[in-house]
Amino acid sequence: MTSPGAKLSAAEPPADCPLCPRLMDFRRDNANKFPDYFNAPAPTFGGNGAKLLIVGLAPGLHGANKTGRPFTGDYAGDLLYATIGKFGFSNDRYDARPDDGLSLKSTAITNAVRCVPPQNKPIGAEIKICRQFLTAQINGMRQLRAILCLGRIAHQSTVAALEIKQKDAAFGHGAEYAVPGRNFTLFDSYHCSRYNTNTRRLTESMFESVFVAIRAHIDANA
Repeated sequence: MTSPGAKLSAAEPPADCPLCPRLMDFRRDNANKFPDYFNAPAPTFGGNGAKLLIVGLAPGLHGANKTGRPFTGDYAGDLLYATIGKFGFSNDRYDARPDDGLSLKSTAITNAVRCVPPQNKPIGAEIKICRQFLTAQINGMRQLRAILCLGRIAHQSTVAALEIKQKDAAFGHGAEYAVPGRNFTLFDSYHCSRYNTNTRRLTESMFESVFVAIRAHIDANA
């Protein structure tokens, strides 16, 4: 078995990725419970030519772990895909299944951790190990103009992937940070989870305000 600290040289982990033993065991348990689910690291949705990269936390058990497409099949996806459609980042055909005909426009969506974690909570070592795929993803996107981090953990892992000190790019809803030496800017939002929207920590108008800024930034830096 590959050791927990090992690395793989690609932007996408293999379907049987062995780097995080806890997550590997959880995948196997879910494969027995839900044999029709995807049950593998969820690959990035969208191509390397995208101008916007959206980074979430990790696949949901009955979301991307089921469907194989980030944010597809859970509540967070309902809000995210409706919003990106409204702002012209997709063809707005989301129907919570991977064969719904949805296509992205100059956009890609990924997660800081590619495998579903128990209780939706990856541990620090898993976030760090999986960061190699996020780093490779970002470095392969030559047309990138904006990264949207959904939640603090996605923000912190993205900042670490860019080798920026956390104190120089603190997380905050609506925050923006122009990355030195790069042609893109980081944008932050609270995660579009059911919990955050139910508690009104994040409202639709708050979420859309971030996309207003992203749309304006990308259009101004086409």
